[in-house]
Amino acid sequence: MDDASRHWLLATLGPATDTADLDTRYARLHSLRAVALEVLRERRASLLVQPLKVALSGVVSLDTSGNVTALDRLIAELEDPTTPVPDEETPGDDSDAGTGILRLHERPRR
Repeated sequence: MDDASRHWLLATLGPATDTADLDTRYARLHSLRAVALEVLRERRASLLVQPLKVALSGVVSLDTSGNVTALDRLIAELEDPTTPVPDEETPGDDSDAGTGILRLHERPRR
């Protein structure tokens, strides 16, 4: 995996993500999208194992359901094939499209 790919994964998954683990996953899965989805799904699963809401009256209240919702949004975004990922070509992506020279000529007046 190159540095640009590693930086994209760290930007997507957070800077505290173990890069050695990302390298191992990428060697196995051969896709940045698959690596990111696998990590996000594992994080979601570990949150769902724990209670989402804990409250001790007058002492403390903890609600992690917002974290699950945020992970669901990230997963849905990455599952969308139109979401750009550095190691994939966007469907219909033509690197030369939209580039070129356009010459304008003045029309003769009537």
